[in-house]
Amino acid sequence: MSKNKPILEVKDLRVSFRTYAGEVQAVRGVSFHLNKGEVLAIVGESGCGKSVTAQTIMRLIPTPPSFIKSGSILFDGKTEITKLSNSKMEKIRGSEMGMIFQDPMTSLNPTMTVGKQITEGLIKHQGLSRVAADERALEILTLVGISNPQGRMKQYPHEFSGGMRQRVMIAIALACNPKLLIADEPTTALDVTIQAQIIDLMKKLSEQTDSAIIVITHDLGVVAEMAQRVVVMYAGKVVEQGTVDEIFYRSRHPYTWGLLRSVPRLDQEKNSELVPIPGTPPDLFAPPKGCAFAARCPYAMKVCQEYDPEQTQLTETHSAACWLLHEDAPKVERPVEAGGTAR
Repeated sequence: MSKNKPILEVKDLRVSFRTYAGEVQAVRGVSFHLNKGEVLAIVGESGCGKSVTAQTIMRLIPTPPSFIKSGSILFDGKTEITKLSNSKMEKIRGSEMGMIFQDPMTSLNPTMTVGKQITEGLIKHQGLSRVAADERALEILTLVGISNPQGRMKQYPHEFSGGMRQRVMIAIALACNPKLLIADEPTTALDVTIQAQIIDLMKKLSEQTDSAIIVITHDLGVVAEMAQRVVVMYAGKVVEQGTVDEIFYRSRHPYTWGLLRSVPRLDQEKNSELVPIPGTPPDLFAPPKGCAFAARCPYAMKVCQEYDPEQTQLTETHSAACWLLHEDAPKVERPVEAGGTAR
């Protein structure tokens, strides 16, 4: 497979939840692709559909109450994830897809040694003997930077620090050499120093193993450090996507501008205030018929309230869904605080 051939293609994915109050439309027509060996970041506020999208790719969301309304998730050019039975999905999950969860303490089994938690996947998915699985576990623990791996394999999760537990989670996800790795807020519960180590580790592992990585995050610092491309989500939809440079320096959607303006920057005055995005996201029980961001957008026009904008292709890699990109729309300059100068 060529480096540029997508390992994952998500097309018009729609995922909802049935609740006592009605249907929550959590993901509303999401489309993106991921190339082999690439790191893709999915960013947005809490509740925008990032994690639901990721967990739907892994088929980890309980059904019911969730259900896939429509759309396609094509993995490795041949496997339609939405059509697989649970037993077939189990064979792919862990062997060809791995996931690093947000909180390692609740994701690791407190009653099992770390070594056993790594080897069980190797024995199940790759049919390794106990001795061969132990050898591979030692190798992967060394790869993720765990010192004294022989001794650490016999220890339990509570004997590890937060950063070490996250490294164990990465080791478990990588044990079977998956083609796709999904990291859901992998640095949220860690302090800044450990965050930097985990980001550096994941970058190196991506280069060494050629695994494609999806990073789910709201931290634009993580995006700048790790990703090659970025998908910006809002209210269950993709509002903009492009390379890291295009999103940080040439973004075209007001929501992306808002995200960038709300992050502290080193080149700003010491006492300068952050600019929050006013208002709250829409209710996904009854999403607005127009642009979901219109109620919070300082540039909203009448058409924004009535009609949902289509994606406008700006370059081969950059697209955004905004009425400001229409040829008849007034010209609006990107705020200076929203990222740096165009490069």
